[in-house]
Amino acid sequence: MELVKVTKENSIAYISMNRPDKRNALSIELVNDVIAALKDADEDQAIRAVILSGEGKGFSAGGDLETLHTLNESASIMKYMKRALEVVQIIRKMDTYVVAAVNGFAAGAGFSIAMAADFIVAESKATFISSFSNIALIPDLGLMKALTDNVPRPLVKEWLSSAKPVSADELKAWGLVNHVAKENLMEEATEYAQFIVDGPPLANQFVKHFVNHAEQLNYETSDLQETAIQTLLLQSEDNKEGIAAFFEKRKPNFKGN
Repeated sequence: MELVKVTKENSIAYISMNRPDKRNALSIELVNDVIAALKDADEDQAIRAVILSGEGKGFSAGGDLETLHTLNESASIMKYMKRALEVVQIIRKMDTYVVAAVNGFAAGAGFSIAMAADFIVAESKATFISSFSNIALIPDLGLMKALTDNVPRPLVKEWLSSAKPVSADELKAWGLVNHVAKENLMEEATEYAQFIVDGPPLANQFVKHFVNHAEQLNYETSDLQETAIQTLLLQSEDNKEGIAAFFEKRKPNFKGN
């Protein structure tokens, strides 16, 4: 059985974790295949957006306890943790926008992966659970940082230490979920991603990386970087196409150059 299903259609790469019998828990094999699929999508010039999802009843239950239970040396534990961490690091670093399409539940490191995505589309009944405290662990794969950057600290502490399920609607109220799907999750995730597919790839790439690192910049550095990027983009073919489309009152056809 393929641990990751990949379909490419209409400039979107659909990457789906496929261990439904294990709630898409992150075995080392699944981690390796997700990493490979993300890298392949990012290198494919025809792909403008990735939609990452999970087969079965949930997005992902997070770390694979069956795997973790067999790791009893620091070296082997660290090797697994570093490899799993690469999933969220690649999502952040890749040029392509990633939409997490969350069904059922995103628990533990599954919550972390969803939060690493650029956008989240979740079905209305989806829940997000920091389940680490249930097994006497702290959140990993960047979850504490991602939540603390966006939600008041007392609430983050409550979510993390209580393992309280948080609804898609509550996360949307905090600006962490972009769209709550009322009917068909994948159809609505695809519809949501259309602004990425139709948008200017180069500009989107710069926006993603700039916003992801904005908190590290002061205004002087930010102003200089914006000016340098804008100088580059003003010479692009996509900028010329956008201006031409504006005056000709038509939809632009961006090519990414």
